[in-house]
Amino acid sequence: MAIVAGIDVGTQSTKVICYDTQSKTILASASAPHQLISRGDGSREQEAVWWTDAITSCFNEIDIAIREKVEAIGVSGQQHGFVPVDKEGHVLHTVKLWNDTSTAGECDALTACAGGTDALLNNEGNLILPGYTASKILWFKNNHPDKYAKMAHVLLPHDYINYWLTGEAVMEYGDASGTALLDIKSRTWSKRLIDCIDSNLLKALPALIEAHMPSGYLLGSVASSLGLKEGIVVSSGGGDNMMGAIGTGTVSDGTLTMSLGTSGTIFGASDKPIIDPQGLLAAFCSSTGNWLPLLCTMNCTVASEVTRELFEKGVKEFDAYASEAPIGCEGVVMLPYFNGERTPNYPRGKGCLMGFDLTNMSEKNISRAALESAIYGLKLGLDAFDALGYEAREIRLIGGGAKSPVWRQMVADVCNLPVVVPKIGEAAAFGGALQAYWCLLGETASIADIVAEHVELERESACLPIEENVKEYAKAYQNYLTYVSAVEEIFS
Repeated sequence: MAIVAGIDVGTQSTKVICYDTQSKTILASASAPHQLISRGDGSREQEAVWWTDAITSCFNEIDIAIREKVEAIGVSGQQHGFVPVDKEGHVLHTVKLWNDTSTAGECDALTACAGGTDALLNNEGNLILPGYTASKILWFKNNHPDKYAKMAHVLLPHDYINYWLTGEAVMEYGDASGTALLDIKSRTWSKRLIDCIDSNLLKALPALIEAHMPSGYLLGSVASSLGLKEGIVVSSGGGDNMMGAIGTGTVSDGTLTMSLGTSGTIFGASDKPIIDPQGLLAAFCSSTGNWLPLLCTMNCTVASEVTRELFEKGVKEFDAYASEAPIGCEGVVMLPYFNGERTPNYPRGKGCLMGFDLTNMSEKNISRAALESAIYGLKLGLDAFDALGYEAREIRLIGGGAKSPVWRQMVADVCNLPVVVPKIGEAAAFGGALQAYWCLLGETASIADIVAEHVELERESACLPIEENVKEYAKAYQNYLTYVSAVEEIFS
């Protein structure tokens, strides 16, 4: 048994937990917020130093007596961000994030070079979308050629943190699959896609490692600043969804995890690649050695937050207010594409309110429409899972939205599945800690056995679908899909 640390570098903040594998308790936790650089062209960026400063701040909030006993670290990071690093380890540009939609033109160019969407799905398994890393690399090459020429390493956010901790530039398959440059079936870099950017780019792509392997060992200089022991193991880590899968126990077929955060995601574990011919589900690898088919929307709690602020209401007050409106909001529909959108692929998307008439234009209907829209967007993913024959038994709900009883019941009714909430809510940081423990135990240990032992669910907060509500939401969802189709020509 051991004390292990999980780090989650998210969009809004960094979180650190220290977990005791013997008592199965979080001994300490800390968080620190991040800024966000937003521009009208769809750019969403952060400075990499904000993350390392936040990690240092978090560890320094934790009792030194706990820190000195940490034996392994696992890092979760927001997916798809692009961190270009030179041979001295300096970051060459602000980090373009997962929700940056300014590279839609580069996506079109790469897709054309690759032979179109069907060729991408048939060969590598994933489309090239603005959220992914590939188009960001081409953008950097086109717009900053002098800096691009100095680039020695292409890293994603969690890779960069591993690099900062260990001095080693490596990448595991889960996050690598989110670059759109990996052939997810053969689990190798796609030379033909790399050549569409730069035939020499392969030199800058990190070595790929298996999920159970260490990314390296903690450098003395960093250990000193964090109050940790030098030389402790740093696991391979992974993207926040991959680590969230571990932290919720979604490591075998039949379980789905839904995350209601800034972005919305729904994903499931699979022992084989699952490629969606419609391209709605991303065909990702997991950070456990398997695969993690996933749908991601760029707007989830964004919709409720901007609406709540508009109406100047607290979170609980807003939920109660929205609950007074009927299911379907009397025909009022929100399309919450405030950051553009990835699923459906509407990089030029904007937030919309539709369906008003002389009787239904009310604050309550608009408030409920904001909540419903986030779940309808994720229902697209559930529909794709169903179409591909994935038999879901329940949804494990995480993220800020999981704290809302209103949203929990809404998910159960819209998706017509039982909803449960894990006892440890910081699923990505917890997943990082559990993966670190797996790495510490060695490859003979089973990640399935580890999550079975350590992931517990709050059965008392579980929600079952209500038959009458399920029927009403089915009608409202079809109305929502009508509007989604109507704006395709404008936003795609």
